[in-house]
Amino acid sequence: MDREDACKNRLEAMTQFQIDGQLMREEPYGHGHINDTFLLTFLQRDENILRVILQRMNHEVFKNPAQLMENIWNVTSFLKKKIMELGGDPKRETLHVIETKDGSSFYVDSSGYYWRAYLFVEDTTSFDTVQSPEDFYESGVAFGKFQNMLSEYPAETLHETIIGFHDTKARFQKFQEVVKADPMGRGALVKKEIEFVKERSKIAEILGRMQACGELPLRVTHNDTKLNNVLLDNKTRKAICVIDLDTVMPGLAVNDFGDSIRFGASTGAEDERDLSKIECDLQLFEFYTKGFIEGCKGKLTKKELEMLPMGAKVMTFECGMRFLTDYLEGDVYFKIHREGQNLDRCRTQLKLVADMEKKWEELKDIVNKYK
Repeated sequence: MDREDACKNRLEAMTQFQIDGQLMREEPYGHGHINDTFLLTFLQRDENILRVILQRMNHEVFKNPAQLMENIWNVTSFLKKKIMELGGDPKRETLHVIETKDGSSFYVDSSGYYWRAYLFVEDTTSFDTVQSPEDFYESGVAFGKFQNMLSEYPAETLHETIIGFHDTKARFQKFQEVVKADPMGRGALVKKEIEFVKERSKIAEILGRMQACGELPLRVTHNDTKLNNVLLDNKTRKAICVIDLDTVMPGLAVNDFGDSIRFGASTGAEDERDLSKIECDLQLFEFYTKGFIEGCKGKLTKKELEMLPMGAKVMTFECGMRFLTDYLEGDVYFKIHREGQNLDRCRTQLKLVADMEKKWEELKDIVNKYK
């Protein structure tokens, strides 16, 4: 789609939502790579300023935007009731979906693109990297509270927006198939990494097996629990709102915990080439663990608490394996900005796995301290 058509579709979409006021400004917003996001500023009749997030959903990544929005609408409606019961502000403490003029949670434009709108949460900031241990603690509180408030939500009623997203066993099976096929002839370059993954094949089965036998309950999970998906209040620096609910679906709480640790407790960038800079920071692990368990307020089972370190290990292993698989396939899934970037990403994750293994007893002791 060229720029003129994109602008035309955006103008068409923004007139279809229940927004009162005169459009004063529109601008691209955020650093997301999946959806196209815009910040709209309106002057209302009472001369107040209203800001709105308008997004064109990527229906190549999310094959059924209608089901995705059904998930978001139902989950945020549930959260609003919980927030009001606690005396909070539902327009600030969870995403507020703005309905279309015909009462839908999304709009399909004349070109077939899907759009949605949210109220902008004022006086908040999100961070792409951990600025301080306290910020990481706050993100733990936020995702723990997310688990707490949704603990009574029937997770099985949610749609899977990405099928098999954290099916680690299936990810490992695909990895084996790609290694065998070696479509780009890169296998010989990464024998060490391939062997590392194969030696830890049992990691891929642990959580799935525990879920299947009922040891780990199915829960509403976020599935993208990075620090930048938590809004912090500009004045208090306290966590206010969990955002980016596109991957909200049935899953395991330990995976949500683990993905936060994988990304936030690493001492280096995800694509760092100097692996001596990469380790699992025990201080950051402890800050997040403390916040997450406090936020959950007793809603996790004893077994879930016990398996939190394993959640961190499994999510890191899975991500490293996915980066390696994509490298072997020719970088077809994860975007790269330089040659070998997915291999570098793979190596940082595998280094983190190895470091977690060295610090395993310390990780368990930290969890035991707060559970």
